[in-house]
Amino acid sequence: MTKIISSFNQAGGVAKTTLIHNLGFHLADRGNRVLLVDLDPQASLTTFMGLEPAEREKTIHSALSKDESLPIEEGLEGGLDLAPSNILLADCEQELMFALQRELKLKEVLAPVKKKYDFILVDCPPSLGLLSLIALVASTHVLVPIETQYKAFKGTDSLLKTISKVQKMNRSLKIAGFVPTKYSSRNTLDQQVLEAIKEQLSPLAPVFPPIPTATSLAFASKQGLPLGLCSGRSKNQHILELFDKLAEAMEQL
Repeated sequence: MTKIISSFNQAGGVAKTTLIHNLGFHLADRGNRVLLVDLDPQASLTTFMGLEPAEREKTIHSALSKDESLPIEEGLEGGLDLAPSNILLADCEQELMFALQRELKLKEVLAPVKKKYDFILVDCPPSLGLLSLIALVASTHVLVPIETQYKAFKGTDSLLKTISKVQKMNRSLKIAGFVPTKYSSRNTLDQQVLEAIKEQLSPLAPVFPPIPTATSLAFASKQGLPLGLCSGRSKNQHILELFDKLAEAMEQL
């Protein structure tokens, strides 16, 4: 069965898109067929995949608001396929406001293509709005990146309440796990927040090893590449192993 995993956190800047991009690459590298879905009007994932959002004539907005088939850019770097986005997606929440069964819209859009893929990874916008709702309703699992900062950690209450509400509509939705991000092992506060994340969230779902703060991740994204395709693999071996272990965990869901 196709696993549809949404990367969701209402906070911005938690490395949500970086997580989806690199997790997708490692899943594909392990032999899986992977589709990435950019559901954020900021279109960061589309940019990270080496595409120019403004130049895309057909995006996921076309499928959601005009009942067109899902446009997919195939065979991109790392063997990944992508349903791209651009700023037009920002109009989608208003356009779907009065649509019948609007919460099922993304599920309906993905239905014709999902059998082609082992994994569909959805990059949600940093909000608790309609776009995030339709992503969670369409998903089998939600993967939650949490920045190892106190303010970001405190915001998980609202996030978990949202997931709980969606589970009443999508009873098959499960929490795949929590991924601490932007972690510095030299920072005492980061260490304390990481321990708090483990203590409070591990009863709900696995808390995976933290993804460290690394300029190499930002550099790779600017190049339109996952970290695994950039030069200097030996210097980034630890981070690559973290993503590979995360991919393995997703395979075992």
